[in-house]
Amino acid sequence: LPLHAFDAVLMRKDPPFNMEYLYSTYLLELAEKQGTRVINSPRSIRDFNEKLAITRFPQFMPPTLVTRQESLIMEFLHQHRDIILKPLDSMGGSGIFRVHDADHNVNVILETMTHYGTRTIMVQRFIPEIVKGDKRILLIAGKPVPYALARIPKPGETRGNLNTGGTGVAQPLSDYDKKIAETLGPELVEQGLLLVGLDVIGDCLTEINVTSPTGMQEIYKQTGFNAAAMMIDAIE
Repeated sequence: LPLHAFDAVLMRKDPPFNMEYLYSTYLLELAEKQGTRVINSPRSIRDFNEKLAITRFPQFMPPTLVTRQESLIMEFLHQHRDIILKPLDSMGGSGIFRVHDADHNVNVILETMTHYGTRTIMVQRFIPEIVKGDKRILLIAGKPVPYALARIPKPGETRGNLNTGGTGVAQPLSDYDKKIAETLGPELVEQGLLLVGLDVIGDCLTEINVTSPTGMQEIYKQTGFNAAAMMIDAIE
């Protein structure tokens, strides 16, 4: 069947955001122009890099640097002493490094991450509140699901992602979680982003997931709140 024969098409392909992913968004954008409702907007999926999108909301993000220059990263490290390095095109905690200013391997880590200064990465101050969990807050049509999924790292790990051994614990949104969600919600909806996952550590927004945010099943199993039904209602 042609795509325009469907009431809606949900784009739920996981990163990495490579050329195949890009081609998929081009094809879905063509289908959108033929009348197909595509969720999320293919154009906005391209525009909202899941790491870089937080720079649209600097009031909520931790100290952050985006660069491929090792000298600037070293300055940032000396200033904050404990930092996180992230590739811009991965997911699930893949390729993330934590670096201390006393780390003797820092140079080789930077060479590896930046491919000797040819690949841009994101650098953030380490947020110690990660021990309480990396909270996934789901926004559906701009409205927050009332429970976040706090992904708590396993012992000896700084990443809370479930696929790295983290434990997901559903918990009610804090007042500050709600403030972040209510601030971002209207703009994300305006951009055609119906389903979004915000990653929050402590009170800091660290990522905006627009490709295939997860957490619905875990929240339902632990609280009985059906975020999937909320999503279907929003589509209809």
